Amino acid sequence: MDPRIGKLASVLVNYSCKIKPGEKVLIDCYGATPFPLLKAAIREVYKAGGMPFARLKDNTIAREIMRECSTEQLKFMQKVDLLEMKGMDAYIGIRAHDNVNELGDIDMEKISQYMKHYSDVITDYRVNSTKWVVLRYPNNSMAQLSNTSLESFEDFYFNVCNLDYSKMSAAMDNLVELMNKTEMVKIKDPGTDLSFSIKGIPAIKCAGEFNIPDGEVFTAPVKNSVNGFIKFNIPQIEHGVTYENVRLEFKNGQIIRATSNEDEKLNKFLDTDKGSRYVGEFALGVNPHITKPMKDGLFDEKIMGSFHFTPGRCYEEADNGNKSAIHWDLISIQTSEYGGGEIYFDDVLIRKDGLFVLDSLKCLNPDNLK
Repeated sequence: MDPRIGKLASVLVNYSCKIKPGEKVLIDCYGATPFPLLKAAIREVYKAGGMPFARLKDNTIAREIMRECSTEQLKFMQKVDLLEMKGMDAYIGIRAHDNVNELGDIDMEKISQYMKHYSDVITDYRVNSTKWVVLRYPNNSMAQLSNTSLESFEDFYFNVCNLDYSKMSAAMDNLVELMNKTEMVKIKDPGTDLSFSIKGIPAIKCAGEFNIPDGEVFTAPVKNSVNGFIKFNIPQIEHGVTYENVRLEFKNGQIIRATSNEDEKLNKFLDTDKGSRYVGEFALGVNPHITKPMKDGLFDEKIMGSFHFTPGRCYEEADNGNKSAIHWDLISIQTSEYGGGEIYFDDVLIRKDGLFVLDSLKCLNPDNLK
């Protein structure tokens, strides 16, 4: 076995989930590519004294279920899988889709139904009631999205995933402290002029406990405080649909206009429920090894010099009261290569062209984290 796989399995079990003797761990594996990591994770759970449980999944099968699914069927699926999840202490999700667009031709109403009555109920319980971590696994599909060979992508992947997250965690403390003191945020770049409040909503650092790769600090805007417009400058994939040039206009927290290359699908998705046109998360990405998008949210939202702004539900740790079946991380990069940009906290410039300018935050710039 590649020793990098064993190291990653140990990070997942011992650092991210901190498995203790007697704890039950559910490992979801999407696709066949990650089997080496799945087996290594099972061994690590046993070594830690835990009890591993594995489920094998694939989006080609999920697609067939979604095509003709009924509300009754989805509610029964939810009942069965939620019972299993409620028996778990921890969850590891390993994902390696062979085709990221596999669900692209499924009717948006069926996808919304699937999310509302099944998948989001399971996810909400898992996120709020278990120790969990989710990651991708390198395969040819991901290498193609990155415009590189599989071998080169694997080298990049293991460098990113096996970095020293404890060092990153310590470096995030000053940013967390500053965000917790901040009332107003302003974001400006060639397509964006946005302002909102984060007053009273906790800032949370993410350094390998929930996502691998990791590297973000998130909070949420006060629900009705968002005003202005924002244009996201990298492609976004959601349920198999590739959205480009997504532009959102806000008034008193609500998305009042949304455009992209897929206007109809975009607006149907944002009309999923009452909360889907409000924002549940604002975050800054700081991973020094991730500098370019690869159409994968778990990687792209951690890009050094990026931020993401998320229509849909908030996290309990940073609760702004917005509830929704969706949580869609839309990402923009503000490095010079992508047009630059500025972020202000209470009218003080804290990041310019993707680099932190305050002395207290320079520890999060790439040269200090690698």
